Amino acid sequence: MNVIPAIDLLGGRCVRLYQGDYDQVQTYGENPVEVARQWQAEGATYLHVVDLDGAKAGQPVNLTAIEAIARAVDIPVQVGGGLRDRASVASLLNLGVRRIILGTIAVEQPDLVTQLCQEFPDQVVVGIDARAGKVATRGWLETSEVLATELAQRMAIAGAAAIIYTDIYRDGTMQGPNLEALRELAAAIDLPIIASGGVSSVRDLLSLLSLEPLGVTGAIVGKALYTGEVSLKEAIRAVGQGRWQDIPPDFGSSAFA
Repeated sequence: MNVIPAIDLLGGRCVRLYQGDYDQVQTYGENPVEVARQWQAEGATYLHVVDLDGAKAGQPVNLTAIEAIARAVDIPVQVGGGLRDRASVASLLNLGVRRIILGTIAVEQPDLVTQLCQEFPDQVVVGIDARAGKVATRGWLETSEVLATELAQRMAIAGAAAIIYTDIYRDGTMQGPNLEALRELAAAIDLPIIASGGVSSVRDLLSLLSLEPLGVTGAIVGKALYTGEVSLKEAIRAVGQGRWQDIPPDFGSSAFA
């Protein structure tokens, strides 16, 4: 299972939000390039970048910072936030981004997602961000009536390379990943799933190993890395040495409360 550090950009700075709330923001770095280089030096094999300004504006905003990150590291970078037309997608890929993450248009323009998957094979990932099982859109400012599992099934048919699943109620809270929701999603589709939201410890990452045989192939870690609750080096080593067969299904931070 791949441990993927998150870099969330707001005003060109590296920040974290609490449950996606733009009014609850904590800055962790003024220079996101330095942050990206740090995660690479500590063993990251992929970076997850979110343009928070772009998600709110409906188009990429932090292009300068994203290009600088992509050029500064040797590992692949995936980027999401405000990608709602072909031009935006193409612009990021031209900057050296390896994969792009589509969210809002998966709900609002599914035919466009299909077209993009065909034009850019293996480079389109769909981000499904959910509140109580329903998909949120437009930078998490709106919640649709579409169920996460239903959208995932549609995007699998569309040709998405993978699904990134975020439980918004867990994001930035460090309360542990939503294993039940991830298990339900994995049962609904035959696509790689990357878990996002709530990881607070290496124990949380190890709990996800029990879902690896079901298709959960990665975990995005944000706030816990920036606060020091999780060491990226230690997390990568622990996950690499862990064996899901030895981990009970209910293993996780809650089991150690």
